[in-house]
Amino acid sequence: MTELDEYVHVNGDHREDTKLKISSNPYRGGQKLIDGAPFPSTNVARASELIARCLSADETPLARVDGLAKVADLWVKDERGRMNLGSFKALGAAYVIARHAADMAEEPNNTTLSGRTYVTASAGNHGLSVAAGAKKFGAKAVVYIAETVPESFADRLRDQGAEVVRSGADYAASMDAASQAARDNGWILLSDSSWDGYYELPHTLMEGYLKMAAEAAEQCPETPTHIMLQAGVGGMAGAVAAYARTVWGDEPQIIVVEPDAAPALQASIDAGACVFAGGPDSIMGRLDCKEPSLIALNGLARDADRFLTLSDDDVARALPAMANAGIATTASGGAGVAAIMDDDVRAALGIGPEAQVLCFLSEVAE
Repeated sequence: MTELDEYVHVNGDHREDTKLKISSNPYRGGQKLIDGAPFPSTNVARASELIARCLSADETPLARVDGLAKVADLWVKDERGRMNLGSFKALGAAYVIARHAADMAEEPNNTTLSGRTYVTASAGNHGLSVAAGAKKFGAKAVVYIAETVPESFADRLRDQGAEVVRSGADYAASMDAASQAARDNGWILLSDSSWDGYYELPHTLMEGYLKMAAEAAEQCPETPTHIMLQAGVGGMAGAVAAYARTVWGDEPQIIVVEPDAAPALQASIDAGACVFAGGPDSIMGRLDCKEPSLIALNGLARDADRFLTLSDDDVARALPAMANAGIATTASGGAGVAAIMDDDVRAALGIGPEAQVLCFLSEVAE
């Protein structure tokens, strides 16, 4: 494990009272960290076939972005327009629902899942994917949101046909309420995380993300030397890392980026077990997850090389330059790009000017 000094110089500014923490992964290439949980799927053919047949998920672009980082190539997979839902998560829950519809009918339509209800908790894009998938195939979507979630997001959910229920002071409380509603009403709980005994649906959900990973692999003109993957519970990072290893082997260095307020994956790797990583709220709201998905943790323990944490200030500092370069996004959506822009991160990771780096712009600016 490596830590930079608490007080360092960055591009003429100063970081104060923060630490850039980088952990090497001692489990790389090994066995499962969590015995009962599966590894992420790499069945991209299954995912791509169903998405092409049942969902409107046109390919998103890969942009070469100049001037943001002192590397030879910075490739950014731009998910802001995915399915007109604004993020990569469009490929997750909607894919699960499409899979259910395809299991019931050879040609699913907007009545195939009539009478079925999917329930979830969301503080962002996952709820929109649940709502959109349910709407497309005739199911009902109920999305629980915490008291702190903006009403504008509730309106976006309603526009997709979801019933919105406010419950609890934070995401964890709203998820507890959604889980209870599923038990009480016989609804299908569709989370984008996984925990002990809850694996089947999140495993399928992560499989949907493989379409994005496969597109990026086909679009990259050369094998990346480094892949930066921002993570909350780890679903996107786990799926992309698993697929990257199948197509590029051990060549790319895969680095997972988390908020220092919620280093759930890094803390679990450091501890050798799933742990709760408490901390203050982060402006990287979609990454502000205090406990990892067990499927993602297994995959990243096998596939990722290092885990690093950034402070809110680290990421906020990078956003204006990203916007000026044509890749405006949120703190959550741009954390991986922000990491490679940081001189101290590159120095600590040994990323030189010859590097070819792949990042994911995971959501639209708010």
